[in-house]
Amino acid sequence: MNFINSEFSEMLVCLPDQYNTIGMKDSEILLNPNKIVQYLKKPSAEFTRQDIIRYIVDNNVEMVNFRYVAEDGKLKTLNFVISSLEFLDSLFAVGERVDGSSLFSYIEAGSSDLYVIPRFKTAFVSPFSLVPSIDILCSFYTFEGKPLESAPEYILRKAHKEFRTATGYNFKAMGELEYYVICDKCSLYPGFDQKGYHASQPFAKWENFRTEAMRIIASAGGKIKYGHSEVGYFSKDGSEYEQNEIEFLPDNVEDAADQLVIAKWVLRMLGNKFGVIISFAPKITVGKAGSGLHIHMQLEKNGENMMIENDLLSPAARRMIAGLLDLASPLTSFGNSIPTSYLRLVPHQEAPTNICWGDRNRSALVRVPLGWVAKTSMIKNANPQETGEIPYIPGKQTVELRSPDGSADIYHLLAGIIIAAQHGLEMPDALQKAEEQFVSVNIFKEEYKERIEKLRHLPVSCWDSAESLEKYRSYFEKNNVFPAGIIDRFIRQLKSFDDKNLSADLYGHDDKIKELVQKYLHCQ
Repeated sequence: MNFINSEFSEMLVCLPDQYNTIGMKDSEILLNPNKIVQYLKKPSAEFTRQDIIRYIVDNNVEMVNFRYVAEDGKLKTLNFVISSLEFLDSLFAVGERVDGSSLFSYIEAGSSDLYVIPRFKTAFVSPFSLVPSIDILCSFYTFEGKPLESAPEYILRKAHKEFRTATGYNFKAMGELEYYVICDKCSLYPGFDQKGYHASQPFAKWENFRTEAMRIIASAGGKIKYGHSEVGYFSKDGSEYEQNEIEFLPDNVEDAADQLVIAKWVLRMLGNKFGVIISFAPKITVGKAGSGLHIHMQLEKNGENMMIENDLLSPAARRMIAGLLDLASPLTSFGNSIPTSYLRLVPHQEAPTNICWGDRNRSALVRVPLGWVAKTSMIKNANPQETGEIPYIPGKQTVELRSPDGSADIYHLLAGIIIAAQHGLEMPDALQKAEEQFVSVNIFKEEYKERIEKLRHLPVSCWDSAESLEKYRSYFEKNNVFPAGIIDRFIRQLKSFDDKNLSADLYGHDDKIKELVQKYLHCQ
């Protein structure tokens, strides 16, 4: 794709000293990898039904694919061949009917019809279809034309609406999507066990795969920050296991969820094309790094990041952290949903076990990463030839929840995180609780053993997670954000694994561990 087209070139010629005179909206359109955005010359948030129809007609698109996430958290698909303008107009005006009893366990077969209604802002040109096609994410509606209360996407919408109403903040989020590429072993430039962090080709074999995935995800609307090889690498039984990560930019929480769902689909589709296995499983083998799905978040008001005040973490941010810590255990019900999740949450694997928070502390459950708060001259120091004024760009500070993993039910997880954040903002003693749970050291060191013993711990099994969700369910059911039946389903599902003594049962039994990992290799 040639980003430097004639229109953009003309703008560059006229560009004054400050780059931002282009206008943010214009630059986002000109540089946006989504082909529909480029063609319509408008951001995806402004897409209308007629916009999508115009793109389809003008670009000889032959098919439309509706995609949506049902009760099990997995992406579903409904394909349409475009036969006439009338058919297309009707499809985008009223959506389509689906069998809800096959998508949601609580819907009776005798009255199972649901509508799936496209959300036009999610439209993108399908990257894998054999003929020109458009993909669009959809929402579920009842026979009365009302949103389906228990649909994952709508639960997230409800949580965010409640949060904005109660706090006055907008909630932004982004994920760090870690995954393993599993392939036949190659002896030419072998990788180094557990030393894959930011490795480059040829020692990192799947860099081209990752960059191709990033390109496709971006064209489908994903706002990507960067990608890199992760620490996890090992070889076993004639196969290589190489860990990678794609990290996103903060976005409105509903859009962040959509982007993660599409990104996982893209990676698996591309893996199928390359003939390799892509796994988001939280644990591939014992003793090696597992794959997390760390979630970063921001509070925003009037377009401004509210995480910093007077160059320090703001009181609102610390209150939010207190809420995340208070409800950390039940949050594992949505973010750590399979037995192998709890083989990842062990000491010394850069995965949290203790409920605490800290600055830049990767052993803590909630981490406050570097946020470009200090007004430095790093760029000029590295580039003495730079004479122009370097703009100070505020607003990057986030806080990061490090417990979720690749088994996470994304819409439910983000809805639960919002509820925990709101809980913190409303707790009278939130600042005191945050202070009590702040840890500035590596808590795994022996000299801090006494400090560790005073901290609460995350659940150690799906069973324990379910017990915690039962205890704290009222927070999630408040204002019917999570319908009671949904909480019941999560508890039943987690307890069905019967893994209360899993770690003890598996100790020393490599064959059983291998069998369990294989069973949950393709989670969510």
